Amino acid sequence: MTRRVDFMLGGEDFTKMTAGHVMQSEVYYFSEDAPVVDLLSAITMGGFGSVPIAKEGDIVVGIVSEYDILNAIQSGKDLGKVTAKEIMTKDPIAVPEEMSAKEIIAILQSKHLIRVPVVDRKGVLIGIVARRDILMGYLRSVESPPRMAFNLL
Repeated sequence: MTRRVDFMLGGEDFTKMTAGHVMQSEVYYFSEDAPVVDLLSAITMGGFGSVPIAKEGDIVVGIVSEYDILNAIQSGKDLGKVTAKEIMTKDPIAVPEEMSAKEIIAILQSKHLIRVPVVDRKGVLIGIVARRDILMGYLRSVESPPRMAFNLL
């Protein structure tokens, strides 16, 4: 996964960073009718804590987390027969691309979330921001930008 923050050179102002600066723009997501076993595979193999659920037009309608899947296992459900819609958290917290990193931190911390979908004004999924992405943004902000190895006349 490529994070936009991976392309920062250092020395950026963290207080001006937004979801658009730090989000991952390549996002694995699933439809409501996807078997939970498919989500489980993506979550474990991809190292995600959750995956967004979208309906037609990539509109975010839910999210399935490790917690949701563990609850399904604990209740004896066959993950090959259960769909994302049956276990997802409906209407998940999502953030706009313009939201500041500091505001996102407040949401993540107060709601005990690991990641949140980033949506446009119509609710279309355009990215995802995880705690780690914000931490990387902060790290980039305190790094010194690279020195130029050449002179200009």
